[in-house]
Order: sequence, then C-alpha cells, then structure tokens
Amino acid sequence: MTFDYLAYIDCFLTGDDEALVERFFAEDCAMHSGSGVRRGKEGMREFLARAHDGVRECPRIQRYVQEDDVVFADIDMDFHATKHRPDFPFGEMYPGDTKTVKFLARYDLNGEGKVVKLVTAAWPPEQGVTKLPPLGGHPSQLAAYHAYASAFSNGDAERYTRFYTDDVVLDLSSLPPIETAQGIADFYKVMFQSVRETLTIHSIEASDETIEVNCSSRFTAIEDAPDFVVGALAKGDSVDVPILASYTLRNGYICHILTRRGGDPVFTRAG
Repeated sequence: MTFDYLAYIDCFLTGDDEALVERFFAEDCAMHSGSGVRRGKEGMREFLARAHDGVRECPRIQRYVQEDDVVFADIDMDFHATKHRPDFPFGEMYPGDTKTVKFLARYDLNGEGKVVKLVTAAWPPEQGVTKLPPLGGHPSQLAAYHAYASAFSNGDAERYTRFYTDDVVLDLSSLPPIETAQGIADFYKVMFQSVRETLTIHSIEASDETIEVNCSSRFTAIEDAPDFVVGALAKGDSVDVPILASYTLRNGYICHILTRRGGDPVFTRAG
C-alpha cells in the first residue's frame, strides 16, 4: 500500500484527529519532537488532543520529497486559537490569535504504507515562514474565521478588529450602518456593558472574496437592558437569534458585513 502524503495533509486540515491517527499511523508508531516521545496510536491521540485543545493546526506544505519508505517535508504550520492557551508550546495564545511556525518533518513508513515514526523539528514562531491573508477559502483561513468569531464572542476588540479593513462597514438589519473598525469596536463596547453576544457557527462557505455564515447569536443580559434592540432583557435573561451573515473581503480582510435574521428570536427568562 502506498502512502499518499497529500491525502494525509487533507485529512489533517479537517481537524479530525481520530481519523488522521486511525487512517495513517501504524499501531506501533512513535513521534519524536523537542518535547519528548509519544508511542503508539494512543500516545498520538493524547498528544494531538492536548495540542489541539482550543487551537486549530493547519499545515501548508512548502516542499516535500517522498521515497518508498520515507517522506521529508518543509511545512509552514498555522495555529489559530479559539480559547485562551497560556501554556501553548509556541507561546501564550488568546482567542483570535494566529501563529505560524516552520516545521521540518520526516515520516518513516512501514510495509503497509503507515507512518511508523514521525520526527519533527520547529523554528521559533514567525521565523522564515510564508503567510496567508487572514481570511479566505483555504482551510487555514476558515479556521482563522472561527478564531475571529471566538475573539468577538470574548469581547476582545483588539483581536477581532485585526480582521477588518480600517473602512469596514457593518450593516445590521435593525440599525443604521456602523462605519470603520473603531466605530464597530465602540458600538460593541457600549452594548457589551449590558448585553454580551456569543456566536455559534453552524456552517460556513468561503472564497477569497466572500464568506457566508449560518450562525446563532445568543445575547445574554449582564445588566437590565430594557431598550435592547431584539427585545427587553432583564439581568440574566438571554435571547437566541438565528443569523445569516455575509462578509465581503478585500485582500483577506473584512470590508463589509451584512447580517439578517434567519428565524425568530427565542427568549429565555432568568429563573
């Protein structure tokens, strides 16, 4: 059986670690890296579960060479955070952060075309790497959108506005257009003092020009909000709103956001 390295990378980019280990690694595999040695499929599963806890890892192959029983690869690896990882091996990460790390990897293969030994070496983050525009149709850019959504849900304007052009325009169905990245940050800073918004992504389709997202917004009142645009909320109340969001991209950055409701809001009252 021949090892298909490009199929391996495609599987890696799905984020399905269980499928990756089961399909491409031998039972007696071993991974050698600067942080130690992991043995067997269970060791690989444990390593990947920890490494990918709140962080999507997206390889972009720069060069690779494959012989009968070995593959050598030069990889630029993008890491996109959707949760706070103070102990991340390549430096602390917050939702919305991206780091790119250069890896050299050697994959030794057994007679069944499975990886029996993986050896990796890594450079310091951002050293000698290529970079993609922040958003677009590549799997890494889709992962970056999820990081953006997590930064927004976290109320971290410093990070979510990194994905905007300076002249971005936000069109909400119930309010006048909000202009500029700073204007959007100021609008949500005021709103978040009484009502926090959390995004749940259901589906996403993207190209280098547009992103179409089907999601739900949960608005939770941390203070009484009698004038909230969706409906009056008392402290502790929440309302779930289906949202269809269309993003226009310019050079990988969001320059226009159009949102519209995808269904009726559902209120949950405190107590």
